Amino acid sequence: MSDTDPNIEEQNTEQTEPASETAAAEEHAASEAEALRVEVAQLKDQLLRKVAEFENFRRRTRDEKDALLKFGAESLILDLLPVIDDFERSLASGKEHPDFESFYKGVEIIYGKLLRTLENRGLKPMDSVGKPFDVDYHDALMQIPRADVEAGTVLDQVEKGYLLHDKVIRHAKVTVAREADEEETAGEA
Repeated sequence: MSDTDPNIEEQNTEQTEPASETAAAEEHAASEAEALRVEVAQLKDQLLRKVAEFENFRRRTRDEKDALLKFGAESLILDLLPVIDDFERSLASGKEHPDFESFYKGVEIIYGKLLRTLENRGLKPMDSVGKPFDVDYHDALMQIPRADVEAGTVLDQVEKGYLLHDKVIRHAKVTVAREADEEETAGEA
């Protein structure tokens, strides 16, 4: 028989089993930790790439916006260059031939060409005379007492107003009729 007690052998095997389970658990925890480190590194790399992409997008967008603001009027200016050429020819011709009538006709033609160019871009002049005063379209410079027209009617247009694609870009400056007082109507008679 052996000198060792069978109870001691049982205890030794019981002690080695928990030690091997602990080692396996530690190994498993270490491998999970390593997997998490790898995943964190991948996510960090993705985040840094996305931040860099976003910064590039912001820079490109800012550069495009700056270019649009800087060169946005280029096509309009190209459309207006022939009008400038016509003005220059008209001015040169006016020096050589001081005939007022032909000079006036030339300027009138150029004015029409300029107005058509701007209308093709969405500009519309407002016709205000004889229409009711509207604060959305008109700036009243003064009111004139009138008995022959309805109060609030635009009598005269001092400066023309303009719409750009149905948006008011300049209000018309107008004079407006108001009701005549009894003193004013008596003074007119």
